Amino acid sequence: MARRSKRNEPEELRKNLLDIIIDFEKKLEEEDLRTQVKGLIPANYVLRDLGSSLLPIGEGSDGARDRILAYLKKYPKTVIHGDELMVVAGISEYARRIRELRGEHGWKILSGTVLREMVDQEAVRIEDLGIVSVEILKTDVYFLFDLYQDRDAAHRWNQAHNIRKSNASVKDKILRYMRENVGRSISGEELRYLAQNNSEWARRTRELRTEDGWPISTKYSGRAELPVGSYFLEEDRQAAPHDRRIPDSIRAKVLDRDHHSCRKCGWNHENKNKNDPRHFLELHHIVHHADKGENTMENLITLCNVCHDDVHSKNITQEELIHLISYNEQG
Repeated sequence: MARRSKRNEPEELRKNLLDIIIDFEKKLEEEDLRTQVKGLIPANYVLRDLGSSLLPIGEGSDGARDRILAYLKKYPKTVIHGDELMVVAGISEYARRIRELRGEHGWKILSGTVLREMVDQEAVRIEDLGIVSVEILKTDVYFLFDLYQDRDAAHRWNQAHNIRKSNASVKDKILRYMRENVGRSISGEELRYLAQNNSEWARRTRELRTEDGWPISTKYSGRAELPVGSYFLEEDRQAAPHDRRIPDSIRAKVLDRDHHSCRKCGWNHENKNKNDPRHFLELHHIVHHADKGENTMENLITLCNVCHDDVHSKNITQEELIHLISYNEQG
């Protein structure tokens, strides 16, 4: 059975470690290789004890998993290297504990691999990760993107496991999973797991939004208040074909121009409540594609789902929409 690290006063452990290292000088000069190796075992134990004792008493005192969580919660929304977690955990198998925190306990921890794939698909921006280059986003780095513990995580991971085993395409697996979790924040780790750790998951998720018309929001495409690294299917319905192929760069500019609010009624996600039929924001073409309308800022306006339906029911005129945009620009 592997030895568990033992918490103690860090200063006392530091002194113990120093004594062992000083005594090791003689072994280097006089002893054989095996004796030297065995002589370092106590140093290895004390070093692990020291790392696991750095957190104050009461924080992560129940085991390696708790210490990892306590450390991540001290530095949320920060890229943390796995070696840091190995030190505070006091064990080398820290990655297994992270998987438990994620899949069994509902903590939203993203790996560097997932973050990098999201950056590649413009679902995450490196400035929001506090880094200057994607080169740091390797397998052994981690990012706690939300301090909220998702109590339904274990159930969802079981859902994902069952869908993962099907013979469907990656895109179909992702869509099925999202439709079973409408209105819930889903992490990139869940979607990558569905894709059997294939990097195409990020591209397929983006295609579902930009080409197939499913109202999947991210922090940069409809829901500015969403945590970095999460996806949110607003409603179980596809947009009309002519509203689908809006480039993300244009979509982001229109949302920014309209302050992530409906230009007709002013609704946004900050004042959402369960009794309100307004659930999400959509971009509407003032001049439709069928009438040669283009995907430009001048031809797009942000509307809530209720006002968007009113437009298509001809309760809001084209002239009124143009006035709303011009009023916004003048203001």
